[in-house]
Amino acid sequence: MTTDPAARLTGLVRALRGHGLRIGPAETVDAAAVLDVLGFADREQMRAGLAAALLRSDGQRAVFDAAFDLFFPLGVGTLEAARHVEPQDDAPRFGRPDPARDDLRERIAAALAADDRAALAALAGEAVESFGRYGTGSAPGSDGWSAHQALGRLAPETLLARILAALREGREAADLSDRVLADEIRRRIQDFRAMVAGEARRRVAELRGTERIAERAVTPAADRIDFLAAGPDQLAELRRTVHPLARKLATRLAARRRKAAHGQIDLRRTLRRSLSTGGVPLRPAYRLRRPARPELVLLCDVSGSVAGFADFTMLLVQAMSEQFSKVRVFAFVNRTAEVTALLARGDTDPARLAARILGEAKVMGYHGNSDYGSALGEFAERYLDAVGPRTSVLILGDARNNRRDPNLDALRRIAGRARRVHWLNPEQPALWPTGDSAALAYAGVVEMHSCRNARRLGELIARLLPV
Repeated sequence: MTTDPAARLTGLVRALRGHGLRIGPAETVDAAAVLDVLGFADREQMRAGLAAALLRSDGQRAVFDAAFDLFFPLGVGTLEAARHVEPQDDAPRFGRPDPARDDLRERIAAALAADDRAALAALAGEAVESFGRYGTGSAPGSDGWSAHQALGRLAPETLLARILAALREGREAADLSDRVLADEIRRRIQDFRAMVAGEARRRVAELRGTERIAERAVTPAADRIDFLAAGPDQLAELRRTVHPLARKLATRLAARRRKAAHGQIDLRRTLRRSLSTGGVPLRPAYRLRRPARPELVLLCDVSGSVAGFADFTMLLVQAMSEQFSKVRVFAFVNRTAEVTALLARGDTDPARLAARILGEAKVMGYHGNSDYGSALGEFAERYLDAVGPRTSVLILGDARNNRRDPNLDALRRIAGRARRVHWLNPEQPALWPTGDSAALAYAGVVEMHSCRNARRLGELIARLLPV
């Protein structure tokens, strides 16, 4: 990696832009000024200064930290050692004698108990050096560093009881309960795991190239993570973005509504106004419109494969409910039920919304597989009065119908009554013709849009919904 600070900074900015962060020339110039003022003596101070100059929200910090560690690493080296390392013997299983591993675990436990971050950073490097190396160095590209391998050998999470016992004997036990202590130790262990992952990434970047690793190995921001690939922690992070995103979309819709209130030019009033300016129509007059707020109907697949997508979208629409004159929400797996009241209950846990719907609403028949044809048919028979000429319908689901009848006639009946119908599919279009998907059949009846992450969902809602 180059030692030129300007090259490192511009590389960091390129990597962050590649992960969707909006960083312009002004922010980059500010970041360069931060480096000039703070220097490189205090790395954490430099990290905080660059984050303040480049970032616009707290949700971007995880992406920034991972990229920063690559372009401004704590240390360099081990590259030549990695290329000439002898093959390692098979890793001893946890529980078998391994003095080197046991000694390292003892030192990690002591550093975790003391919450000594400097010592933990050094131990993370030692852990990767001792237990994270793989390959023989004989074949180009076959060697590298693995945080998963190092953490598997050391199993730091199993140190919880040992550290808790040590802290009970210290002064912290007088102020904190065992439960609070245990939560604090878990946090420290999680931070140490992140240090090991960052150290492994740094070393792989020396082997493979920093910008390549920044592109492929840095976890994207929450709003760019595919709904279908998001884990529990990422879905929890997404739910925390619901209300900020709702406020942003509400502002956009309100601005569109104000703009739409101006109708066509009123020629008579415009000519009358022009008399005061010598016949020049400097201030055109418009026939004012008073557009009514639209109605919205959500029809959501809450089966396991797309539950996270439906969960997030329902919460987002609920947070935006003031932008619509009426919002009704329906959920289905193979049967359809209205869940508007369930969604409106403010005392419920948003993290378990889809699970509550599955438990409290009759959305499944005698089997638990998605059946879009049956669900659309039941909606058309029982709830078609929810759809009118002012209603926009959003259907959420991957359209994987388990090779059952797609019931296109039911979808045509819904589309025939609604103002607009849009289908939001969390799968990429390349997958729509594959397997048991009926996406192309449904796309022949209504507009279908690929909606793989929260950023795309926000763009579609702002663009597609009427004012």
